[in-house]
Amino acid sequence: MDTNERIQEQLQSNTVILYMKGSPDFPQCGFSAQTVAALRACDTEFTHVNILEDPELREGLKAHSNWPTFPQLYVSGELVGGCDITLEMLHNGELKKLLDEATA
Repeated sequence: MDTNERIQEQLQSNTVILYMKGSPDFPQCGFSAQTVAALRACDTEFTHVNILEDPELREGLKAHSNWPTFPQLYVSGELVGGCDITLEMLHNGELKKLLDEATA
């Protein structure tokens, strides 16, 4: 399975998936930590992938999403964005609404 196929399979298999540096309990960067906190504030379950453990996947995601940085949050297979967008959506109520609709 090539990298693009792996990405597609992960996106199809997980309603909410966060590609991040580290893990939710041990994030390896502040942006990943803030994004995890936003998801937890919405009380939603999510899958994570530590992109530091898979350089091929990390590079493949940059090309797939046309988004050069991490974390990258996907909901229902669509890129939501990184930390700044996720936090903005949390503060204006859009993130909770999006997550509730996707996981209903």
